[in-house]
Amino acid sequence: MLNLASLLEDSVRAYPDRDAVVLGPTRLTYAQVDAAANQVANLLVQRGIERGDKVALMCPNLPYFPIVYYGILKAGAVVVPLNVLLKGREVAYHLADSDAKALFAFEGRGELPIGAEAKAGFDQADACTELFLVTVDPGAPSQMDGVETLGQAVAGLPTTFATVATDANDTAVILYTSGTTGQPKGAELRHRNMRDNALVSRELFGCDAGRPDTYLCVLPLFHSFGQTVIQNAGFAFGGTVVMLPRFEPAAAIDAMLKESVTFFAGVPTMYWGLLGALREDTDVQALAKNLRMTVAGGSALPVEVHREVEQRLGVSIAEGYGLSETSPVASFAPYGEPPRPGSIGRPIPGVEMKLIAPDSWAEIEWSPDAIGEIAIRGHNVMKGYYKRPDATAEVIDNEGWFRSGDLARRDDEGYYYIVDRSKDLIIRGGFNVYPREIEEVLLTHPDISLTAVVGVPHESHGEQVKAFVILQPGSRLTEEELIAWAKAQMASYKYPRLVEFVDSLPMTATGKILKRELVRGTSMTAPLTAGA
Repeated sequence: MLNLASLLEDSVRAYPDRDAVVLGPTRLTYAQVDAAANQVANLLVQRGIERGDKVALMCPNLPYFPIVYYGILKAGAVVVPLNVLLKGREVAYHLADSDAKALFAFEGRGELPIGAEAKAGFDQADACTELFLVTVDPGAPSQMDGVETLGQAVAGLPTTFATVATDANDTAVILYTSGTTGQPKGAELRHRNMRDNALVSRELFGCDAGRPDTYLCVLPLFHSFGQTVIQNAGFAFGGTVVMLPRFEPAAAIDAMLKESVTFFAGVPTMYWGLLGALREDTDVQALAKNLRMTVAGGSALPVEVHREVEQRLGVSIAEGYGLSETSPVASFAPYGEPPRPGSIGRPIPGVEMKLIAPDSWAEIEWSPDAIGEIAIRGHNVMKGYYKRPDATAEVIDNEGWFRSGDLARRDDEGYYYIVDRSKDLIIRGGFNVYPREIEEVLLTHPDISLTAVVGVPHESHGEQVKAFVILQPGSRLTEEELIAWAKAQMASYKYPRLVEFVDSLPMTATGKILKRELVRGTSMTAPLTAGA
């Protein structure tokens, strides 16, 4: 038997009264989190959820996320975390594609109506029969008529539960990931994938339950980075997870100082934001004294940002690399060694990496300048894409090697350096954006004849989404009107902030749009604005 929920349960037995989760004035011990998770498990079993059933979770960084997450696992079910920025149409797709039978969603507020979008998606997904809304006050009713809240659903249920026995190779989590063509695909991650990737934090970060860390949780927990490196690793080693529902640099600095945060992990834009939020009266010395470990991933960390963090905060950032399909961590800077800005480190314990030819599985001949596609094999590689055997066969060979789609070089000491992406995936602020999905939506606009979506460089977000558009004859559509329309159709991290109307698009002889020519020919970037 192996169940990922054991990460919580082992720490409950060892440290029941230790703070597990902090959100502002709210502090929950390990015993309290476990008891609440047991109620969720009892609820699911009561409503007919069985081992292997899929249960979706759409919640920002709140104590409810780990409570529901581990409750689903305890019931033997599979967690399907959903991005809280998804619109109703997108929620419906994820529920139907994953065969989810139940959905837990935070109610949200006017500017982020998570519950309303979840309800809209739920109503379109026939197989999903249970919807529970999570409210800030567990005892408060939902603002939507006729919708059951989590508080109402678990009232009076036992706080003890015998965790369902699952196998190490059973699916624990389905993470929806990119694909540069078509719709998002669900990466099936086994219990052992997720557990081992969390436990390797002992070697990667020097985690020790005898000297527990205090983690600042600003990475979204529905994303693999925050889920493994902060939540699961933190719970595995008896740490305290300090949550911020949304990354705001000034609030993050205040929380780091107030809670004496020792472990911070973020995407590059977060470090960029922290630097901009430092004030003259910020106690930088206290900040640096507390911080034992700072970690970056999600996209390449600019060397200049790394250097400025070292100069102004006096801390070095350990960089790593991974994908949702690899649970996610595949390589990392070795713990205790001086950082190498620009490098994603070496393969983590139990994982192999090599460079292969982009058009085959053959390993390339190594030299310091040789560039190949990263392939990964080890305990972290997913089972496959849910219900997509053909797509799985394209990325995993019969020896268990997973091809990443990322191009890199390797130095003579085994350190890897990302140099490019072999496909058109856009990474905006750490979120994967699939160009074809955006194009499909844009083409539903009656004034658009043809479009190509690319990522262009952006100083804070890494990449910004830009759409090149050929209009229908006679159209008077403006850039502002199209951006406003797109914003209403898709999640806020997806819609293009930049639009350029063109008469033609560069193409090959076969009609394939040359997106790299579009990127090369543009110098436009978008400023960072509130809510961008």
